[in-house]
Amino acid sequence: MPRSIPAPFKRKFQQQLLRWYRKNGRELPWRETTDPYSILVSEVMLQQTQVDRVVPKYHEFLSKYPTLQALAKARARDVKKTWYPLGYNIRPVQLHSIARETVAHYGGQLPSSDEALQSFKGIGRYTSGAIRSFAFLQDAPILDTNVRRVLLRVFLGTPRAKPSDKRMWALSEELLPRGRTYDFNQALMDFGACICSAKTPACPRCPMKGFCKAYSKDVKKEDRR
Repeated sequence: MPRSIPAPFKRKFQQQLLRWYRKNGRELPWRETTDPYSILVSEVMLQQTQVDRVVPKYHEFLSKYPTLQALAKARARDVKKTWYPLGYNIRPVQLHSIARETVAHYGGQLPSSDEALQSFKGIGRYTSGAIRSFAFLQDAPILDTNVRRVLLRVFLGTPRAKPSDKRMWALSEELLPRGRTYDFNQALMDFGACICSAKTPACPRCPMKGFCKAYSKDVKKEDRR
């Protein structure tokens, strides 16, 4: 993988991705708000859980615990009961703990710095980046399985390559269009889920196929047959 993406390549990727997102982005309830608490709830729920299972539980959870303060006051067993059946029961426990720590140490306002967010159990670099870009509108990169796959295919030519996490995070950050990170990060996730999927990518209708290295390799293979 090149150490730096050529400016025209980067600009074309940004433009095509954002154009695709304007027409095809998913309508999801947590995209209707920049409330840090709501974004926190959605991101914790989305860890290891499919979007269609999260949507109804997201509404139910926020209806019962509409604020960090309300969640902090709740009993842990009640929070776990409301969370059911999303699974991974450590997540509601950690979310409850985040609410209590935020009320105790941050005046009930979720902090916006990467360092503070990652100090909470249950929030790693990806979740911190998502909260910072979607709630606080910071130019923060994200990198999950879907995003990694998109970047590896477009820029390296295969999702099976194994560059270091450090390099992949640097690439994700390098590609950010400053001031438009909210839409860009949402677009990356939707694109990985809807077009550049793991098993059956929709290459024929992909807006990146004109410069995607993986698509170019596949076309050359077909030409040689």
